[in-house]
Amino acid sequence: MEHSTEIILTIAGIVLVHGLIFYFLTRKSRLIKGKHVVVTGGSSGIGLWAAIECVRLGAHVTIIARNVSLLEKSKEELEKRRVRDTQMIQFRSLDLAQSYGAVTSTLDELERTVGAIYMLINCAGMAICGTIEDTSVEDARKLMDVNYFATYYPTRHVLPKMKQAGDGIIVITASQAALMGIYGYGAYAASKFALRGLAETIAMEARHRGVSVTLALPADTDTPGFENENRTKPEETKIISGSGGLAKPEHVGKRLVQDALKGSFFSIMGLESWVLSILCVGMAPWRGPLLCFVQFYLLGPLRLIGLALQWNFQRIIKNCAKQRQRT
Repeated sequence: MEHSTEIILTIAGIVLVHGLIFYFLTRKSRLIKGKHVVVTGGSSGIGLWAAIECVRLGAHVTIIARNVSLLEKSKEELEKRRVRDTQMIQFRSLDLAQSYGAVTSTLDELERTVGAIYMLINCAGMAICGTIEDTSVEDARKLMDVNYFATYYPTRHVLPKMKQAGDGIIVITASQAALMGIYGYGAYAASKFALRGLAETIAMEARHRGVSVTLALPADTDTPGFENENRTKPEETKIISGSGGLAKPEHVGKRLVQDALKGSFFSIMGLESWVLSILCVGMAPWRGPLLCFVQFYLLGPLRLIGLALQWNFQRIIKNCAKQRQRT
């Protein structure tokens, strides 16, 4: 009986592995050649590299950010990478969190001059670290404005137009802090959890109208924003978040574009992000039977790993507290 069970499990494992390989190799990507892609936060970091990937794929690309000098340099970089002379590369300087009216006015003007927005990649964001009581109310509001409303405003503008067209792609860049609360990331995590809620709602409201949404969950990434983030990071946060290493923005930007074109709900990189996405899958949208099968069978064992990680985090926090008491 035991021998038969082993044979069945072995066969099931082989079938699963081959099925997964077949699924990932045969998934078709949507094409953006000749279509208009808007990237917010596109003057640096993940946003810039996402824009570069879209240019490589032949899209007309508009990047939006606040800093004009950075936008000008980024536009030059994008123009060098054009694959067709007819590709339009533009930028707009805009504070996306300022008001919905300002965002609508800018995007309307872009659609008149470049064309309908087929793909919106939201990469605008920032991080301010600190415990709940050490984070000022002003900073907490600023994080919600920059991380949530600067994504909500452009998304709200393009969504009904994409529904009407019966086609469109929206990318919302959150972080691993959208999956779990982490010491020192209280206000930041709250703004990123809000983005996950927004993405899941759009997936439910718009999928039947031909609009897909991808929630990007990058780990710590080597960007100018990450350098600023480290200035306010408590020691506990540095140790906990530093365990996952530092991703390169060019890899993250390219990956989120590719995942979005394949219709993936989560865009992840690395083992740590993959484990977290399985552990925290919750009521995330259905993305095929094979992925559902993997989630079903791995949730139990991964929960044990998650508990071990939580125990380790608490150990780090207690050790840091003891260290402070000694000094």
